[in-house]
Amino acid sequence: MTPSDRGPVGADRAHTAEPHIDAAHAPYGARPRRATVHPGAWWLWSLSLGTAATRTTNPLLLALLVSISAYVVATHRGNTGTPTAHAYTAFAKLALAVLLIRLLFAVALGSPIPGTHTLLTLPEVPLPHWAQGIRLGGKVTAEALVFAAYDGLKLATLLICVGAANALASPARLLKSLPGALYETGVAVVVALTFAPHLIADVRRLRAARRLRGRPDRGLRGLLQVGLPVLEGALERSVALAAAMEARGYGRTVEVPARIRRTTAALTLGGLLGVCAGTYGLLTAEGGTYGVPLLLAGAVAALAGLRLGSRRSLRTRYRPDPWGTRAWLVTGSGAAVAALLSLASARDPEALHPGVVPLVAPTLPLWPAAAILLALLPAFVVPQDPKEPS
Repeated sequence: MTPSDRGPVGADRAHTAEPHIDAAHAPYGARPRRATVHPGAWWLWSLSLGTAATRTTNPLLLALLVSISAYVVATHRGNTGTPTAHAYTAFAKLALAVLLIRLLFAVALGSPIPGTHTLLTLPEVPLPHWAQGIRLGGKVTAEALVFAAYDGLKLATLLICVGAANALASPARLLKSLPGALYETGVAVVVALTFAPHLIADVRRLRAARRLRGRPDRGLRGLLQVGLPVLEGALERSVALAAAMEARGYGRTVEVPARIRRTTAALTLGGLLGVCAGTYGLLTAEGGTYGVPLLLAGAVAALAGLRLGSRRSLRTRYRPDPWGTRAWLVTGSGAAVAALLSLASARDPEALHPGVVPLVAPTLPLWPAAAILLALLPAFVVPQDPKEPS
């Protein structure tokens, strides 16, 4: 075959050149990184919504907070095959259980809220004189039940917001962003936070396996048959995790002079005490003059102590999460909701805390509801993660 039969030389070179690599099938290191949001921004957003939930007992506002968190989680939780993706559902079930338990306690143990609308009367159990103030049974009023429902719904909303933080950002990603001085504490917290999602995944897997084999997965017998393998798997996972962490050198430290260690401890402890004293001053009328300076001084001292303490930890960060514009927008939207709800609670407490004596229907205050809608900003500024197969 002559060179003319093979075509031009340029065509040969073009044919033997390196082929185009599709991003979806490229190696991990060669894949383009998606524009994700820093996990700390999601946690600050969720905790800010939880802070806003503590400032009101209005069921309409609390339902609005739950709806917004559910919408953002449904659109931005990413891969649904990971254990943390189902954390929101687990926390929602826990919140419902807390609400029901709060109502049950109000029925069985009574309530200090006076009421005139009696729903039912339970047999009252006499108690000794040293148990004054506690009663079992008696009258159950509508005012007491409504008060318990408001109180339980506030706590349930707070739990749901924490579940949103677990579903939107993996706690393991937060470990890379912690200062070196808090590295050991961060490892313990991350292991504790990731234990529950893996436990839920094990329970779902074992229940599905028992159903496929035609065995019961509900009731006391099913609970025992599922609980023992889950406990065994949790113990095996903890042992494997400890061995893997030891093999990778977790906990290694660098020798630093005693003077730096003492300075670090003094700055960190003194700074945290200053933050606590400053926060207490802001919450009291008498300490409003010294609260802000003491809070700022304590924060600066604590940050300086953490900076010095980071020298003891030999750490490297592989592909660290950047804190960009989207992270600021996500954090700012949650902080704005918490600040505006706190302001509304101080200026118009009747709207955010509907009365139960006399029993009135709750109303939706307009500008606090509009302030809560600011929490929807992440749904529009953060790109949605593609739903990868499990």
